[in-house]
Amino acid sequence: MRHVNRRLVTGGLALLLSAATLSGCGLKSGSPMVDDVVPGSVGQGEPLKGASLTVTSKNFSENIILGQMIGLIFKAAGAEVLDRTNLPGSISARQAIVNGDADAMYEYAGTAWITYLGNAKPIVDPRKQWAAVREADRSHDVSWLEPSTLNNTYSLAISKKNNAKYKLKTMSDVAALSKKEPGAVTICVENEFAAREDGLPGMVRAYGMDIPAAGVRKMDTGIIYTQVSKSNSCLVGEVFTTDGRIRSLDLDTVTDDKRFFPNYDAAPVIHSSTYEKYPEIEGLLDPLSERLNTGIAQELNAKVDVDGQDPHEVAKDWLIEEGFIKEG
Repeated sequence: MRHVNRRLVTGGLALLLSAATLSGCGLKSGSPMVDDVVPGSVGQGEPLKGASLTVTSKNFSENIILGQMIGLIFKAAGAEVLDRTNLPGSISARQAIVNGDADAMYEYAGTAWITYLGNAKPIVDPRKQWAAVREADRSHDVSWLEPSTLNNTYSLAISKKNNAKYKLKTMSDVAALSKKEPGAVTICVENEFAAREDGLPGMVRAYGMDIPAAGVRKMDTGIIYTQVSKSNSCLVGEVFTTDGRIRSLDLDTVTDDKRFFPNYDAAPVIHSSTYEKYPEIEGLLDPLSERLNTGIAQELNAKVDVDGQDPHEVAKDWLIEEGFIKEG
């Protein structure tokens, strides 16, 4: 599954899941980054020379790309880098940072605020939400660096063909249709979204949607996009705003007009002892986060999910194009 990752359950169940996941996710495995890269606009003077750092990520294209970017910048800055990206689920990557089994990754502020820190409601202002997460996460040995404007939040998509009939522009429109035409709204979602309070259950309550259990179909994320586009089994489907397949499959997305979903702005998170030892990391990653945005994420994600390119190569090519690093 692509996105069985960003946002999971909280509390005791999360701890059980994290322990189970960590025991089987292969945290002792990993591959050294062997790229011959040197500093570009960041990493001058190789401030991480002599450091041995581990990067991680969740197991969907965007987060893998972002994890690869961190690793490549660390490598160019002189560090030896172990690549432990593509861990299954949100919890395993999160716990790798908390426990110090990994040093750095990109995380989403909304995920931390709702899922890891157990808050019921998002903070609408993205900067304030990030600041609140940064402060609260200090006690978990997690240091948050400056966020990007890459906001990988949820949305609902519908094919243009179907939307020519229903003219859905907002989630409130979806709710109104579910009441006006019972059974008309079938929704395809991934398993995680179907169970999360910042997913389907909370969304249905917030908008007063009338969707019977038979109208909810669970499937892998990648299948959702194609089913929404090419079949009538899903009138609407759970999608992510940075996914390149929205554009490539010519889908319409509806607006979260009640602002139910949190902001999922991506920011680097560093194990706190690593950050204390290598404060230079901030100067390496802040320029990267400043450049990243939702549109760039869509383009890079499409290279992987639509064109079939390798996430590592996509990350490397973009960093070189942007001048952050250079080929050795």
